[in-house]
Amino acid sequence: MVLAAIDIGSNAIRLLISNVYEETNKTIYKKFSLTRVPIRLGEDAFLTGKISVEKTLAVIKAMIAFKHLMEIHQPEAYLALATSAMRHAENGGRIVAEIKRQTGIEVEIIDGQKEAEIIYSTHIAEEMEKDCAYLYIEVGGGSTEISLFAHGHNIFSRSFPIGTVRLLHNLMDSADWDELKLFLKVHTPGYTPIVGIGTGGNINTIFKMLFKKEGKPLTLSRLKKTCKFIEDHSLEDRVKILGLRPDRADVIVPAMKIYLSIMKWSGIAKIIVPKIGLADGIIHLLNEKYKNAEKPETYKPLIYVSDV
Repeated sequence: MVLAAIDIGSNAIRLLISNVYEETNKTIYKKFSLTRVPIRLGEDAFLTGKISVEKTLAVIKAMIAFKHLMEIHQPEAYLALATSAMRHAENGGRIVAEIKRQTGIEVEIIDGQKEAEIIYSTHIAEEMEKDCAYLYIEVGGGSTEISLFAHGHNIFSRSFPIGTVRLLHNLMDSADWDELKLFLKVHTPGYTPIVGIGTGGNINTIFKMLFKKEGKPLTLSRLKKTCKFIEDHSLEDRVKILGLRPDRADVIVPAMKIYLSIMKWSGIAKIIVPKIGLADGIIHLLNEKYKNAEKPETYKPLIYVSDV
């Protein structure tokens, strides 16, 4: 079946269309289409506490486009979630209401804890070596989500208000860094070895830059060297020489510094990059909710928000 996920993030908003089908004892997820629009809501939300008229109009235009794309692909169900910027903005609720009025798409603003749990719901770690613990690390524009998987169980899922857009605009509170560091120092000892699972657009970009094969880990030392290499280039050269998108070129170094800090504080020497993110987690969650539901006879998009 075809499912759709909308992720309204702090740096960009995304529409993911996926094909989902069942094989023997296994569910297969195939990305069919991914549309990304770099609106960067966090620049407003974290600087002023509200999202501007200009960015609100941009979001609504993007959501109208997403509506048309869903009408073309005709997913059996969809789910639209908004994260850090929208939950931080005082007018987030009004924007969600306007999106519903103009597009018919219902959007739920979720908290950081739920965001971490949804990213974990892809269950990538369960398919890997059983003698390792795995720390999921998703670095976004406004927040960072971490989940530890060990001994067949999710040990914890937490969200911290540490993100690339916040860091880029010097909006980080040292207390937030201290809280993250202390949390990792207290809760990760005893789970060894810990392997990182890095998700999000920035670490995916690094992975592609290094021409790594999927499933092959990046080492802490390699990430440090790559971060330094990118940082030594001007923003203009990151675009012209390194081939980065302008909306990626300025946030990629802050993102890498967050990943590197978490790896250092958790004792992680290598990180796997499976090319997944929140939108993939939404597809997994939606599939679990929808696969046993009664299917409509004709195309009628459904959205599950009441018990996300």
